Amino acid sequence: MQIGPMGTDRTWHAEAPLHRIHRIDFHVVMLFSDGPVRHMIDFAEYEATAGDVLWSRPGQVHRFWRTNEYRGTVLTMQPGFLPCATVEATGPYRYDLPPLLHPDDAWRDALKAALAQLQREYEDTTTLPLSLHTSVLRHSLTAFLLRLAHLAASSAGAAGQQAGTTFTLFRDAVEKGFAINHSVSAYADALGSSRRTLVRAVRAATGETPKGFIDKRVVLEAKRLLAHTDLPTGRVGAAVGFPDAANFSKFFQLHTGQAPAAFRAELR
Repeated sequence: MQIGPMGTDRTWHAEAPLHRIHRIDFHVVMLFSDGPVRHMIDFAEYEATAGDVLWSRPGQVHRFWRTNEYRGTVLTMQPGFLPCATVEATGPYRYDLPPLLHPDDAWRDALKAALAQLQREYEDTTTLPLSLHTSVLRHSLTAFLLRLAHLAASSAGAAGQQAGTTFTLFRDAVEKGFAINHSVSAYADALGSSRRTLVRAVRAATGETPKGFIDKRVVLEAKRLLAHTDLPTGRVGAAVGFPDAANFSKFFQLHTGQAPAAFRAELR
């Protein structure tokens, strides 16, 4: 993990300027002290101002804007740095949760205090032995992330907080299997649920059908690959479960209104 002030001309590494589209395998949490700032996450544009928090999760694509000056504190961390229980509680792959959070005064003060404490522990490399220093960092990070995860779930509204077990299991199964399994019946069978029960659970939690939920996840992954890689569109299609390139192009155009190549060209 790393934590420190945001500033201009920062890069992930020498050959990756921030204005490019990035897909990274770690969390990025930005607490802004100024604004407004525009930032793209998973092809949606967000505008953050002072006191807002922007949370980009592992696997998402995002892009910094050239014309904005980012001010505040940025925290980055690998999911593997955290205990398993914390990872499960904070939902590192909950793409359904909003990345932009607008905490009220009490929440903002609590998050700023927790983040400031974490930064003090991070910068103090001499008081404790390395093993204890690392443990303290993990505990401080856990406290901050649990607060942040609760705020994100609250911001998602009642439906996001009260999603039933059937939908939760379905959502997790889709996240693991969308690249090879697009069948609603197959997911229902794997979960030991009837198709009708699954339809009710998904509709209650999201307002969508199970098929719509699956297709939305497939489209998102295809967009990420088109934006962040130079894979031919046929290989992008194969990566999300379409061995036939023509079928993938039809599917993508149906759901986005653009051919895969046109979507890629527009972004770049």
